[in-house]
Amino acid sequence: MKILKGDKVVVIAGKDKGKEGLVQAVYPSINKVVVEGVNVHKRHKKPTQQNPEGSIIDMYCPIDASNVALVDPKTKKATRVGYRIEKDKKVRYAKRSGTKID
Repeated sequence: MKILKGDKVVVIAGKDKGKEGLVQAVYPSINKVVVEGVNVHKRHKKPTQQNPEGSIIDMYCPIDASNVALVDPKTKKATRVGYRIEKDKKVRYAKRSGTKID
């Protein structure tokens, strides 16, 4: 998976198309990512002794990694990710502009 936690991504497909956010969690085994502000669902919490009224909270649910693209740091547009070797180290770079990501 080429998307990592902390990356800034843009949604390229689905109901939240066009939204941008930071990746909060990555699940490589199921090819999904959790993006801040994207795929938000409401969760109803039952009343407890600590919270007698109960509450409704916003949950960020996972979205498929194929529906997001990394934001190019130089052009601020969606880009694909490539890998190259620099000084015996594997680094990610944006294919649109060629700038190093890590």
